[in-house]
Amino acid sequence: MITSVRLNFRGFPMLTILLVTAFFASPQPSASPKDSTGIKGYVYSVSGNQMPSPSRKPSSHHGTGIRSVLYIFRLTNTGQVVRQGQSPWYTAVNTALVRVADTDDKGYFNVLLPPGRYSVFTKKGDLFYASRMDEKNNIAPVEVLPGKMTELECRVESDHKPVY
Repeated sequence: MITSVRLNFRGFPMLTILLVTAFFASPQPSASPKDSTGIKGYVYSVSGNQMPSPSRKPSSHHGTGIRSVLYIFRLTNTGQVVRQGQSPWYTAVNTALVRVADTDDKGYFNVLLPPGRYSVFTKKGDLFYASRMDEKNNIAPVEVLPGKMTELECRVESDHKPVY
């Protein structure tokens, strides 16, 4: 076990420095699918009438998949955010940001994360968005288990607010 390393770059050829830098900066090999741990799913835009009725059967269509950015924080409770009234919009999330990830054009995401509990937000302008809560007032909670990709569906309001 190496407890400390002292580097003296004086007299080191520039090529050696570049090779060492390239080795440490190179991306790690990606995990195989069976070893993957994290979250995957879609971000959907929901609008219009979502209210079920006897004459209208519930649709299996979840909405339109949209390009978005996910903000994954440590599990966040309503006491750890600055909320706009009673809306699902937040001006500040006061827990540790773990990862920021982009979706593809259809809203699909696949994010590797260590096992744990997280809150997943999207963002519009300067505001974070998440509409789900659990019984303990944790916002948009998701639990990541070792060796499992937890499936997640994120719904965001479009400019034409849904009616429930």
